[in-house]
Amino acid sequence: MPTKITIENHVAEVLLDHPPVNAFDSAGWLQLAKDIRALGENDDAHVVLIHAAGKGFCAGVDIKELAKDSTLITRVNKGCYDTFAAIHDCEVPVISAAHGFVLGGGIGIVGSSDIILASDDATFGLPEIDRGALGAASHLLRMFPIQKVRKMLYSGEPITAAEAYRLGALESVVPRAELLPTARKLAATIASKSPRAMKLAKESLNGIELLDIKTSYRFEQGFTLELYTSRDSQEARDAVVEKRDAKFGNKPKG
Repeated sequence: MPTKITIENHVAEVLLDHPPVNAFDSAGWLQLAKDIRALGENDDAHVVLIHAAGKGFCAGVDIKELAKDSTLITRVNKGCYDTFAAIHDCEVPVISAAHGFVLGGGIGIVGSSDIILASDDATFGLPEIDRGALGAASHLLRMFPIQKVRKMLYSGEPITAAEAYRLGALESVVPRAELLPTARKLAATIASKSPRAMKLAKESLNGIELLDIKTSYRFEQGFTLELYTSRDSQEARDAVVEKRDAKFGNKPKG
């Protein structure tokens, strides 16, 4: 299993543990969505803490799966949509504690969360433009100003945890060794509150949020699907898998 789940003192921890880079295939995303939904319905879980093993938080989707069969994009899209929606709609608060790289689907996870903490080695990015895809800009918009989001999406370049903190996306930035203890301390504080009050607080905050993240992400996914029907998209995926520069041709005239 790509995730490990424990519940102790009303804190449910979801450990992303899928070497080498915590990139999930379609089945992995669909399972993660089920796990988060189940925790939200578990009376013993008053808060959910998502963190990761390995050198980075999450590298997004399994490009190799899509390079072999681009028709799986609809299943991957569903898995990502369901996972991010499960986090956003989870009946209890969700904290993400991110380290290393936070890319693509990793942005969807943290951007759907209620609170984000990061280690000082964390970076945040959407490299989709270089992988023949789009998506998760909706979740970046919960974190950063719109011009920063556009620059990140167009360039594919990540930003540092320090910059993300400056822009207000992160609750705190701490040394790597302090990330999980700091996140667990915050989770314990939230878990100690009235479960009923916390669930109502989460529901009310979701209700007054200006960005309808699920509708906007579904809109994005339509463009991802359209892009996947192009030769450029397949070339981008092949280049990633083959570790080479992509070569894009011009559209024929006429």
